[in-house]
Amino acid sequence: MASCQGGCAPAVRLCQKLNRLKTLDDDMMATSLKRCLSTLDLTLMGVGGMVGSGLYVLTGTVAKDMVGPAVIISFLFAGFASLLAAFCYAEFGARIPKTGSAYMFTYVSVGEVWAFLIGWNVILENMIGGAAVARAWSGYLDSIFNHAIQNFTETHIMQWNVPFLAHYPDLLAAGILVVASFFISFGVQVSSYLNHIFSTISMGVIVFILVFGFVLAEPANWSQKEGGFAPFGLSGILAGSATCFYAFVGFDVIASSSEEAKNPQKAIPIATAISLGLAATAYILVSTVLTLMVPWHTLDPNSALADAFFRRGYSWAGVVVAIGSICAMNTVLLCNLFSLPRIVYAMAEDGLFFSIFARVNPVTKVPVNAILVFGILMATMALIFDLEALVQFLSIGTLLAYTFVAASVIVLRFQPDKNSSKEAASTSPNPNAEPSPAPSESQTITEDSGELKQYESFSDKLQLVERQKTRERRGVGQLRPGEVVAFCVLILIVSSVSLCAVLEFGNKQLHLPVWSFTMLLVIFSLAFVLSLALIWVHEPQTDRKTFQVPLVPLTPGASILINVFLMMKLSPLTWIRFTVWIAVGLFVYFGYGIWHSKEGMRELQPKDMAARYVVLPSGSLVETVQPVQPDGQVDTSGHHISASTASPAEEYAGKR
Repeated sequence: MASCQGGCAPAVRLCQKLNRLKTLDDDMMATSLKRCLSTLDLTLMGVGGMVGSGLYVLTGTVAKDMVGPAVIISFLFAGFASLLAAFCYAEFGARIPKTGSAYMFTYVSVGEVWAFLIGWNVILENMIGGAAVARAWSGYLDSIFNHAIQNFTETHIMQWNVPFLAHYPDLLAAGILVVASFFISFGVQVSSYLNHIFSTISMGVIVFILVFGFVLAEPANWSQKEGGFAPFGLSGILAGSATCFYAFVGFDVIASSSEEAKNPQKAIPIATAISLGLAATAYILVSTVLTLMVPWHTLDPNSALADAFFRRGYSWAGVVVAIGSICAMNTVLLCNLFSLPRIVYAMAEDGLFFSIFARVNPVTKVPVNAILVFGILMATMALIFDLEALVQFLSIGTLLAYTFVAASVIVLRFQPDKNSSKEAASTSPNPNAEPSPAPSESQTITEDSGELKQYESFSDKLQLVERQKTRERRGVGQLRPGEVVAFCVLILIVSSVSLCAVLEFGNKQLHLPVWSFTMLLVIFSLAFVLSLALIWVHEPQTDRKTFQVPLVPLTPGASILINVFLMMKLSPLTWIRFTVWIAVGLFVYFGYGIWHSKEGMRELQPKDMAARYVVLPSGSLVETVQPVQPDGQVDTSGHHISASTASPAEEYAGKR
């Protein structure tokens, strides 16, 4: 048994390292960045992040190739799933006003390695988003000049026919990313000012599209003669919803900006709700107008809206739409280049990524190194990759981040509130309490949680002994309420994955018989419902002054189920790319992050002082105060200090 324990010890220590949680500072508003963003700034940033190439490019692509006029339902379904995720982001952004978004939220509730992988995927998500928007921006500008830029590049520079790569290097897309990175490095106020200008122009163009588009609408374009409203059926609508998620990833920039918001507790939830509502309304109405103006199967995927006005004989309106789309895409570029360096900065600040990216410019108060390096990497991706391949890969990282944030909300909501419980214990009346000694005689002790607490009365000391006896009587196999909830969340995720896999692959790829298909659906559905029920019976934290997600755990549970189902609709090639990116991330984490983690370094630091009060058989109370140090640590005099020390009873016997 001893040899087994000794052999398992390294594996246990490794698991503890991988799942350690981030320790938050007492002052959540303290930051090296500049808090200057208002609710209006955050709202326009969210609108600018969502209403861009998704409106002007993705709408036509999904309508023509995947859904047809039913793209309206795809956007509605994607918007609802995004709303559930947005609730979770809003709670975390208000509760933990620190930059890092999904990475930070996962770090404080799930564990370090999971947080790193989420941050690693969010980095790729923002890089792909910026690169895809830059290519769309280039394509729209090229369409105004009758594709003269593309023809010149293919004829006089170069072209290639390689799978998953663009047919020619898009120098214009790479150039706009470099220029935008330069402007972002001037500071958050410059970024916000530019976003205000471009967002105002974009919203004005959207109003023009809706008014003029409904005037030109022809209901016959939804008739059976043109293929009907949903020519690709329900499966096409669901597949289109997974791709339409790209349209709503912009609200993530609001949570990423929480460390630079003036009043994040109020501004983050309000800005998230308003921006997501405006974006969803714009997508649904513009999709309606687009598919009513021209038949869906004749849409131009590269510039659907502008081409629709050109074909109806209003070339001047097409130019207005093209100019407005370029302004909208500029806002998305700014938002991607704004949030990406801050996530990299948060990871580097925690020691999980290279420390050079944690440096903040003392004048502009922004991480300039992260902005310039990742701006160049984003420009390189826009130079060579194809837009469609980038968009499909983008959805899986977004859905994974949404899933982990929803799970983190459940875990954090049902964790015992240590501070409130301790305050309640210290303020509860005790008729047997003795008068408190002078403050100088009070002792500071360290409990299992590692937090310092002041025990000022004899009754408090006796309560400490009783709590220690209770913990000792607690069996090894027993679970705390927070651990039960965490286990139920794990079952919730596993059952969601299993249920969605059976629904998606049971009949087609696996060819399961009806009885087997039905039985698996019942089993995994019961596991999902029971895990929700077990979480529901626990007492959540309800005394928070910040925004909280309603109907927990139902809301985050539904978000997890929808996100997993949409992930199952993505192509196998997307999963292969995702697996390769995860493998690269694990290589970076185990090669650098785990060795430079600040949480790991904090664990190596000795605790200040620990005191134990023990009631001896004689009835006297003996106190021992000793430094708490790791195994094998050497004190300042050079003597070896063992982690195991004599018990107070043994010391008392020795004194006798």
